[in-house]
Amino acid sequence: MSSRKGLSAVDLERLREFDACTVSNAIEKFSVRLRNEGFISRAVRCRFPDLPPMVGYAATGRIRTASPPMTHRCYYDRMDWWTYVASLPKPRVIVVQDADGKPGMGAFVGEIHASIALALDCVGCVTNGAVRDLPAIKALNFQLFSGNLSVSHSYAHIIDFSEPVEIGGLKIRSGDLLHGDRHGVLNVPLELVADIPAEASKILAEERELTDFCRSPGFSLEELAKRLQEWPGSCDLPWRPR
Repeated sequence: MSSRKGLSAVDLERLREFDACTVSNAIEKFSVRLRNEGFISRAVRCRFPDLPPMVGYAATGRIRTASPPMTHRCYYDRMDWWTYVASLPKPRVIVVQDADGKPGMGAFVGEIHASIALALDCVGCVTNGAVRDLPAIKALNFQLFSGNLSVSHSYAHIIDFSEPVEIGGLKIRSGDLLHGDRHGVLNVPLELVADIPAEASKILAEERELTDFCRSPGFSLEELAKRLQEWPGSCDLPWRPR
């Protein structure tokens, strides 16, 4: 098993070789959490589904956009925020929870914020709020997951950072490792990073064998029932912690 301190660029790059669904399936094999935990549910949409998987450590913050900040003008003059982001291991993912009663009035992340974040080795942003400037940001290969879009940044400002946030039922702590693609975003247990690629490759081989059978002339319900009974992908319930 690996800790964050022991993770290498190679470990993270190997993780990026797999889509989020396969990574999720691999994590299930280790029985470290319930199957309805560890991922964002419904709250965000991937804005650039054709980009490759995003993997990075969470830089967390909370924002508001509906009303002016009490101090500072906006996030541009919050060097304490940028200093915090730069203090985390790289690559990094900006994770901001819009704390307004109705999130997403204004966009916290646009071309300027994405450009600064990219310079600080960030690879994407996850927010239940809004984003904007999609063509310019896509050209940067900077991934976005957001609740909605907005033409205006309105009064977007940071209210706190480095503390845990919650987006779509997923509690995300500073430094958590996130994996995201067109399917969504999930939290990857740090201790499993070195083991997931081998398990994911095994799962893909098992799935390929089953799908090949379904497309073959020898397909039958009788044989399908037999294979499903023996297939390693079958549910293993109830959940049992390791």
